Amino acid sequence: MTKTAWVFPGQGSQAVGMGADLFDLPAAQQRFEQAAEILGWSVPKICQSEDDKVSKTLYTQPCLYTVESILADLLLERGLQPALVAGHSLGEYVALYAAQVFDFESGLRLVKRRAELMDSASEGMMAALLGFDRAQLEAAIAQTPDVVLANDNNDGQVVISGTPSAVESIMSGVKCKRAVKLNVSGAFHSPLMAEAAAEFRTVLDSVAFQTAQVPVLSNVDPTPATDAAVLRDRLDRQMTGSVRWREISLQLSQAGIERVIEVGPGKVLTGIIKRTCPDVALENVGAIADIERVAV
Repeated sequence: MTKTAWVFPGQGSQAVGMGADLFDLPAAQQRFEQAAEILGWSVPKICQSEDDKVSKTLYTQPCLYTVESILADLLLERGLQPALVAGHSLGEYVALYAAQVFDFESGLRLVKRRAELMDSASEGMMAALLGFDRAQLEAAIAQTPDVVLANDNNDGQVVISGTPSAVESIMSGVKCKRAVKLNVSGAFHSPLMAEAAAEFRTVLDSVAFQTAQVPVLSNVDPTPATDAAVLRDRLDRQMTGSVRWREISLQLSQAGIERVIEVGPGKVLTGIIKRTCPDVALENVGAIADIERVAV
């Protein structure tokens, strides 16, 4: 049997109309109803909103969590089972759900509060850098206060996060093919999120974590883990810690993973992983039709 990992994308993968083929599925309807009770609004309506409400952090994260969780459930129902799971930023919550660390409702309550705190963040900025000299970038970050490597996606794509002046200093001082300021409300995955992370911890402490049924590669520590206390601690550090996705991709290869299925809308992680793991088969599950294909 092909050794397979499931990975779950985070904010940035959302799109108007995502999950549309799930809305009339009986099993999915129950999840959407549960989500509406917790959130106070309809995930399908937000996903279908033509004014792109789904791209507002407050809505993006719960919508992605709900849609991706349903897709994971459908895969499990078909008898598919991953050898490892991982998720990019918000996607880590879906990975933990898929590994049965917590139930759907508990995970959504965590995501709801996380989205509220991140949506209200107003300090700092983020920027994506593509095509750079890693040694020069790391040296510049080390010499510049108040900026960190927030998302280390692969050798040619990263996101930096920090105060506006620090981020702009890196953008102007490091040669790269492209540098783009991100349309986000704050400096996510940086120490500037410490206050939000402290508030989030009160919700995190109220959720019971179970031993993972399959190993989880966490953003802040990409080594496989199943212990509930370890996974809780890693999630606690995620809001202020870096997303070490390049190392997660390397870990997939080291673990003998032959196939990676990106579970969720879009192909963001597929593109990121391809550069680090060129010999791994990559597939996407963003709709019911995709499940039929990968289940063969």
